[in-house]
Amino acid sequence: MDSVTQIALGAAIGELVLGRKVGWRAALAGGICGTLPDLDVFIPLGDPVSDFTYHRGASHSLFVLSLAAPVIAEAIIRFQKRAREHRLAWHLLVFAVLITHPLLDSFTVYGTQIFWPIDPTPVGWATIFIIDPAYTLPLLVGVLCALAMRRTKPAGHRMNSLGLVLSSAYLAWTVMAKQQAIEAAERGLERAGIENAKVMPIAGPFTSLFWRVVAVDGDTYYNAYYSILDGTADELSFAPHSRNMELLNGLQEDWATQRLQWFTKGFYTLKRDGDDVILSDLRMGFEPNYVFTFKLASIGNPHAVPLAKSERVPIGQDLSGLAWVWQRIWSADVPHRP
Repeated sequence: MDSVTQIALGAAIGELVLGRKVGWRAALAGGICGTLPDLDVFIPLGDPVSDFTYHRGASHSLFVLSLAAPVIAEAIIRFQKRAREHRLAWHLLVFAVLITHPLLDSFTVYGTQIFWPIDPTPVGWATIFIIDPAYTLPLLVGVLCALAMRRTKPAGHRMNSLGLVLSSAYLAWTVMAKQQAIEAAERGLERAGIENAKVMPIAGPFTSLFWRVVAVDGDTYYNAYYSILDGTADELSFAPHSRNMELLNGLQEDWATQRLQWFTKGFYTLKRDGDDVILSDLRMGFEPNYVFTFKLASIGNPHAVPLAKSERVPIGQDLSGLAWVWQRIWSADVPHRP
């Protein structure tokens, strides 16, 4: 999730655990700890593919964070003498905030390596977009109420608890919404005669009411769009696109190509742009503009030639399709996207 959401979640948990005893310091500490795992983005790893695929790795591991939590908690206690009165609670606060960060990230499609180093496979349940105001706003309002309502402290604490309950309930709702999208996709694929395809419904930008369903079957991938509100669950249609898998010739042993194939869980496509070979992660974005797109190779004779690390540049994308998403949530009659 985005940094604002993680800070809000950390602050809300901090307030819940210690707000009644240490006041605003609990929310402050929770907010700071809530953003610590994401500081890995400031560590340069040499090339865009490494930066992309190693993010949410070791810094988001449940094992690493469990070991780091007592160290951070003791640092807080030493820095603030009054915290010694509540040593156990401070340890609980830091542990809870650090652990909920990667668990929340796991609900997004990007994926989080929560079991690193035992199993570095990214966990991504893809039930919520990385920015979703319906999840974040209850947390923010609850924390702000707790901080602002100092003269009526119990009421402020109750508001914070209510914010956590509402955000958690919304997260549970996204799981149910995804199940509806899965069922609609299965009916659509069966109607289209598409068998043995890998299918992934993905929450749309800023909402859990709209879903893009991507299916991959050999050299073809399909896109379909489903809104919970427009009544098209039985009319889902899949638009086919070529994955241009022949462009992999010459790249089978290329580290960057293998890494992206693994990280995307097979949901990727290739295209040729002049003499460049481009790989796009199909899980994030809309056809034909996908958020994470990389130039990996140049066309050689007779096969593609991998680029050097310094030449593997990410490709900027047009995000104008976000306006279409809002229209499509409410009606299937808006102009169609492939």
